[in-house]
Amino acid sequence: MSPRMRRRIAISVAAASMSLMLAGCGMLGASESSDGASPTKGDDITVALLLPEKANTRYEQFDYPFFKAKVADLTRDQGNVKYANAEASSSKQAEQMQQMIDEKVDVIVLDAVDAKAIGDSVQKAKDAGIPVIAYDRLAEGPIDAYISFDNELVGEVQGRSLVEALGDGADSSDKIVMMNGSPTDPNAKQFKAGALSELNGKVTIAESFDTEDWKPENAQANMAEAIEKIGKNNIAGVYSANDGMAGGIIKALDSAGVTDLPPITGQDAELAAVQRIVTGEQYMSVYKSYPQEAEHAAEMAVARVQGRDIQFDALARDKVDSPTHKAIPAQLVPVVALTQDNIKETVVADGFYKVSDICTAKYEADCAEIGLK
Repeated sequence: MSPRMRRRIAISVAAASMSLMLAGCGMLGASESSDGASPTKGDDITVALLLPEKANTRYEQFDYPFFKAKVADLTRDQGNVKYANAEASSSKQAEQMQQMIDEKVDVIVLDAVDAKAIGDSVQKAKDAGIPVIAYDRLAEGPIDAYISFDNELVGEVQGRSLVEALGDGADSSDKIVMMNGSPTDPNAKQFKAGALSELNGKVTIAESFDTEDWKPENAQANMAEAIEKIGKNNIAGVYSANDGMAGGIIKALDSAGVTDLPPITGQDAELAAVQRIVTGEQYMSVYKSYPQEAEHAAEMAVARVQGRDIQFDALARDKVDSPTHKAIPAQLVPVVALTQDNIKETVVADGFYKVSDICTAKYEADCAEIGLK
């Protein structure tokens, strides 16, 4: 086994996250009648779900199907989900928002392509009497509620993991490339802030990029530029804000002839990334329970439409600020650092993937080496 594969960490966030998840599950187990009052609307409701893009496999694979199934469960199969994906186009998403307003849906759950640009559409929905719940990314405008993960914690976990992966011999002269997410995504700014809180003073940020539309090919081009400037043998590690970009970064390193890859972070626990973690090509990812986020968003949307205020307030006990509005009711879902050490306890135990999904013939030997079977 290479020294790269032997570098592992165990982050205490996992244990804290599990306790938070259990507490959250207890809170969310309230029955529909927990408000003690009849709902203002019945189960025959229409919920719009607008997601931002398809480059990240999570949206089609997890968010939409789990959200749809939960709405059906909560409404005794009478609720309808109108789904649209903007495919990374803010103008297309604005058109989709207008269509949902024109169709007079009961509530819109929105994951914004461009949090600022969509603000006018959110205001139009508000004027039409349609509540908007910001999903995963905090859109501007009069948002009724927000559900996402603790994004600064995501960045902290990534940054801390990268520093610890460098080992005891690391110092502030070690050069790091920082591959941040899209500048139009407010989450990317929070990931970056969290990561910098762990990286500053411990390593040197030799090159930093804000990657347009989170696209792996853009990350690959940025990384090729960084390699040219820094030198392929002078990069101690790479902060990648998500798994898709990590794949592009690895392609750039491979093309430059780097055989001993530096530790590379990620986020989203995509199957390809989990397999790269198994082989040691990628050091870690951040595991976020998309089913949990999607299901809780569905609960918030249905409670909001049906006027179950007590249940809605219980689901959104936190408060967040956007550039346009303050004290927005919110729920922040916990996260877990995913490394070779806890694949079985996280994505496998939660039913994200089966071991057979991960350990295909190509990865069978690597899986055996780390005891994943």
